[in-house]
Amino acid sequence: MTYVDGFIVAVPTAQKERYLEVSETFATLFKSYGALSVVECWGNDVPDGEITSFPMAVKCEKDETVVFSWIVWPSKAARDEGHKAFEGDPALATMSADMPFDGKRMIMGGFEMMLER
Repeated sequence: MTYVDGFIVAVPTAQKERYLEVSETFATLFKSYGALSVVECWGNDVPDGEITSFPMAVKCEKDETVVFSWIVWPSKAARDEGHKAFEGDPALATMSADMPFDGKRMIMGGFEMMLER
């Protein structure tokens, strides 16, 4: 059954191009480890909420933009194997100090796909 990893993160707006560069590298790696597709979406209509919202969830600051992304895998097993390979990739070690966002405020999770039309 198709499996999806979802991510929400606050990215400094001035770092949009750097974030895209990192995303391109990550997408290439994830696809080489079995991902079917990788999607990155830059927020442009993401309102603040009164009780909860995307900006509140990632503690988005005034100079940041919410990014919503997902990775589609053929199955959870493929995702688990792909993540393990990704985490062991030497390219990741050289990039970890230069991330254009605060990973501590990232929200992520894995989901079984229920409906796709």
